[in-house]
Amino acid sequence: MLQQFQPHERLPHLLPGQDPDDAVVDCALYVRGVRQPGRPSFEDAYAAARRRRNGFVWLGLFEPTWAQLAVVADLVGLDEAAVDQTLARDRRPAVERRGDVTVLTLRTARYVDHVELTATSEVVDTGAVTLLIGRHFVVSVRHGGAGALADVRGGLQERPTLLGQGPWSVGYAVIERMVELYHDVATHVEQDVEKLEETAFLRVGGCDVQQIYQLKRELVEFKRAVLPLQQPLRRVTEPAVDVPPALRQYFLDVHARLNQVVERVGSYNELLDSILQARLAQVGLDQNNDMRKIAAWAAIAAMQTAIAGLYGMNFTNIPGLNWRYGFAVVLLVMVAGAVVLHRLFRRSGWL
Repeated sequence: MLQQFQPHERLPHLLPGQDPDDAVVDCALYVRGVRQPGRPSFEDAYAAARRRRNGFVWLGLFEPTWAQLAVVADLVGLDEAAVDQTLARDRRPAVERRGDVTVLTLRTARYVDHVELTATSEVVDTGAVTLLIGRHFVVSVRHGGAGALADVRGGLQERPTLLGQGPWSVGYAVIERMVELYHDVATHVEQDVEKLEETAFLRVGGCDVQQIYQLKRELVEFKRAVLPLQQPLRRVTEPAVDVPPALRQYFLDVHARLNQVVERVGSYNELLDSILQARLAQVGLDQNNDMRKIAAWAAIAAMQTAIAGLYGMNFTNIPGLNWRYGFAVVLLVMVAGAVVLHRLFRRSGWL
């Protein structure tokens, strides 16, 4: 038995002067796939939809407060746990039944344009959309800037035959839109990966390891939106969910398109791993070359230091110490030794 809100319990949650409708993006009554004139309140539209066999209401909410959503939950018979679940911004994609209502959670995604990829660039912005689907209603609750549904509503209203299938037609249209956004994000991420691949082996101006790590982090965030949706989308096509038979093929098609995104994301992740390993190997090689150069110059300097150190000792009997040309000969030996060592190191590839 669902524990519903009592009328006297939900109203005190509203703040003084707070409008319960300020989170409403749109509210419309549809009968046989046609939007009815006006923009009624959800309560009036839901009551009208229940009186019609082929009617339902679609309420769109953007980042509502707990109290605002509680008003809607009270009308459709949902409990407090469903309200908390719907308002959770970081939930994984899922589908579950709560009494006569199906709760479908999706992750939204959009590509963030940037001039160049840096160690702190934001590449993918994600949000959430939760659909509460009942017999005569569908409530869409969106969080975050990604995944606006205005175009979805407009496009669906131009397809009255599909819209006439009831609330689940909205569920299909929203999922289709999310998958389209996933494809768009995947295409742009692919371009970023290709740019990293092109510059990974450049000696000058090549990509930094931090850039690769940043893109991998953003790709992981994108994967969290895409991969977990596979199982809920499969469940929607099962007989246990009351999706109209005419819509099941639509959901199967969008599931196939989702699988394409999953494969693309997996290939990008593997390619980034390869680029990262190659870049790390190159960095290690460059460091080894630098160490060899330092060692070569240190050896040349050590020879000069050894000769200068010997002749700097306070001994009386040192060869050439009292010779008129001794100093010049020692300098000549030091220079000649440095030149010989330099050529030897150049020939061996150390310099």
